[in-house]
Amino acid sequence: MAEPATSNRIFLVVVDDTPELKPALHYACLRARRTAGRVALLAVIEPADSQQWMAVEDLMREERRAEAEALLLRVAEEVHSLSGQAAVFYMREGQVRDELLQLIEEDTSISILVLGAASGPEGPGPLVAHLVNKVAGRLRVPVTIVPGSLDDAQIAILA
Repeated sequence: MAEPATSNRIFLVVVDDTPELKPALHYACLRARRTAGRVALLAVIEPADSQQWMAVEDLMREERRAEAEALLLRVAEEVHSLSGQAAVFYMREGQVRDELLQLIEEDTSISILVLGAASGPEGPGPLVAHLVNKVAGRLRVPVTIVPGSLDDAQIAILA
């Protein structure tokens, strides 16, 4: 059966500086293109580990925000190139897993969460492990986990 010509599918990808971003993003973009959907990008600015003086903490927060914005813009170029659509942006402050779950509950336009899994011996990564082990049954959207070991050609076949 053919996919519909238009779709309301929003594929949410968590943007960070891990190698797992690339396969997850590639898969989400190709699926969005093939189903006339869109890719949404979530960047989360995590709080600093230690408490600093307020002025120093504010400066550190501004630097983390600027870095997250720059990363989102770089990733958005790839989204447009691969999916043919402009990305939807979300930026939050807090813990990644908490902000991700809250966003999925708040924004009912999000249809699918796409995550990349690390391929090393230490496991799939903390976010994937948490979602699979702790909250998968309570999510209102399906989760697609893309193995980090897949290359672009393998992802293209699967997407």
